[in-house]
Amino acid sequence: MSKRLEDFMRMNREEFDDLEPSADLWARIEKHLPAEISVAKTQETKTFSLGFVLRVAATIVVVMGIGFAMYVRNDKKEKVDLEAINPVYAQQQIKYTSLIESKRSELKVLAKSDPQLYKDFSSQIAEMDSTYKQLNSDLATSPNQERVLHEMIRNLQIQTQVLNQQLKVIGQMNDMKKEQQNESKNI
Repeated sequence: MSKRLEDFMRMNREEFDDLEPSADLWARIEKHLPAEISVAKTQETKTFSLGFVLRVAATIVVVMGIGFAMYVRNDKKEKVDLEAINPVYAQQQIKYTSLIESKRSELKVLAKSDPQLYKDFSSQIAEMDSTYKQLNSDLATSPNQERVLHEMIRNLQIQTQVLNQQLKVIGQMNDMKKEQQNESKNI
């Protein structure tokens, strides 16, 4: 039966194509639709004017420009020329900072064998490091910058001493573990 219907449609295709809906058909259908749907349809077709879009774009550019200017201004405030304050202290600051970084990387090896001890050691260094960062932020506004820089160096020296002690403790613990292993092998 479907085959006969298809054949009929193919043979009479031209007669079907000449019938078109009347021009006012959509208007009659819209009358029967609820009011909410027709309001939603008219709202969907709203577009923004070019003036509105340009004002929004200009506002965004101004806000971004102000934000960038504030960022650059704050970035310049935080940088203090340590060489101008005291060249010797500036060199010591570089030396101790690099020394601390190398000692911290040695200490990270401990994290694998004894994570709890590493956590304790790291918390001690983190406290001293936060004090150093506070001193560094105070440096820019301090009336006696050389004294603050001296305290920063002193803090770095103490951090270095603590890291050396921590590494020494780790070395002793590793030696004790090796001795215990050797004694257990000999038994």
